Amino acid sequence: MKIRTVEIGDATESLAEYAQRADLGPVVVVTVEGRPIAAVVPVEGADLESLALGVDPGFAEIIERSRSRQAREGGISSEEMRRLLEREE
Repeated sequence: MKIRTVEIGDATESLAEYAQRADLGPVVVVTVEGRPIAAVVPVEGADLESLALGVDPGFAEIIERSRSRQAREGGISSEEMRRLLEREE
């Protein structure tokens, strides 16, 4: 995936123009003094709930805690979970 960065002061196109081309690429990352502050990315096929969770710091923290616990304590694979759930149906 191509990424185009643009400093906020140099962003001369309207948001609508960036958004209309989002599915064509490249992804546009807006920066302030080189630090990313926003991005225009294609979201085809995504629902609003998934998008909201994807940028929620609290949800990211829950996922990271779960991954750390999985690494420390182990658990079952997603394949095993699918098998278990299929048996219950």
